Amino acid sequence: MHAPITYSEPGGRRSLLEERPMRPPVIGKIRPGIKILTKAARDRPEAVTIHDAMLARGESFERIGAEISRVTGIKTPLVPKNVPWFTCRASDFANPAVAEEIVQRYGEDRNDGNGHRLWRFPVIFAFDDWLSNMPNQLVAWTQSGRQYFSEYGPDGRRYCKMYAPPVRDARANRAKRVWGGRSVILRQDDAIPDGICDPQECPQYQTGQCNLSASFFFAVPCAPGLGLIEMPTTSIYVLQKAHAAMQTVAMARGRLVGVKFWMSKQEVEISRIDDAGKAVRQMQWLITLDAEIDIAELLDGSDRPVPALALATEAASVLEGTPGGERDDVTEISAQEGQGSDTDPPPEEDDLESEYRDLVARLKLDNDEGALQLKAFATATFGRGWTKRPQDVRQFVQELRTALANPLAFREQVAAIAADVIP
Repeated sequence: MHAPITYSEPGGRRSLLEERPMRPPVIGKIRPGIKILTKAARDRPEAVTIHDAMLARGESFERIGAEISRVTGIKTPLVPKNVPWFTCRASDFANPAVAEEIVQRYGEDRNDGNGHRLWRFPVIFAFDDWLSNMPNQLVAWTQSGRQYFSEYGPDGRRYCKMYAPPVRDARANRAKRVWGGRSVILRQDDAIPDGICDPQECPQYQTGQCNLSASFFFAVPCAPGLGLIEMPTTSIYVLQKAHAAMQTVAMARGRLVGVKFWMSKQEVEISRIDDAGKAVRQMQWLITLDAEIDIAELLDGSDRPVPALALATEAASVLEGTPGGERDDVTEISAQEGQGSDTDPPPEEDDLESEYRDLVARLKLDNDEGALQLKAFATATFGRGWTKRPQDVRQFVQELRTALANPLAFREQVAAIAADVIP
């Protein structure tokens, strides 16, 4: 007789879905630049007509290029162009309204003839591991997908890999069905006999077929959707600067989740090797990350990160009213803003304390446990001493307003962050 099946037995995988690596869902894509017609396409009136019409409708560059190729037969009708703004199109999102909301909320018209564009916008990363926030590899693409791609082995070396060729089933007279996706194997041919990824010896890299491929994955405040937004990039300079920014914040705060970064572009001079092998310098717009945090205050005069226990202790002292703890957060800011001013505060700051308490009640966090979690969440998000910075308090209240759209998800987020800092 078989033993009864239970659902509490320890184990790793429980489902077919858990056999494959989990990837965060993507709800849309923001692009770092634009694409323009090539000279061959500009010489064809029908290509220009298609381009202008589809661009006016907000179609993606992939669809525009595919349609021009279908009508004219031009293989490469569009080429990338670096610009100082970002492209956020409705056609690149599962919900087109999200793209429109991002552009309307964070876009601006700088009166330079480019119209209303997305120049700078806030992002929040979903992982504390920087590599999960911006995965990258060398990839050689074909029309059917990836041909070769780099992956690091357990020995720390970078290997060139490929998909295994399909195995034919003689009885069914077709290729065998593969469970769990196509098998990945080392590339071993005349060019790369040992499977080691060596760009200097790789014919695909030397001919420009293999290049760096990377993407940022992040959330944008006030952009609803169960997933992250992707931004692709092929610039090693962008990755280096973003990595440095993330490492600096991680060193100061101990984590990346919950920090609001600002993504923008900066024109910098970079060095590259031309076809003649000479080093040349040129100006280029690069994606940059910045965070509105006070590193000096976070470090508190020490070269060590702020420990999680200190954050939790400070949050607990606020709740319990012990000596040395901060006063009630919104009350203190309201008092500070009411002093030394001959004018009335803006409407949204008229009764900040009452609005705060109302929002907390509507979010069902108006209890001892909820108060402690909120204190820890705010301290982890805005840094120590946030209650003494009016802009951080106003931003915190704004976060609570936004959370009304999905209170359950916000409570889960607050609880998860608080669990990491409260022993």
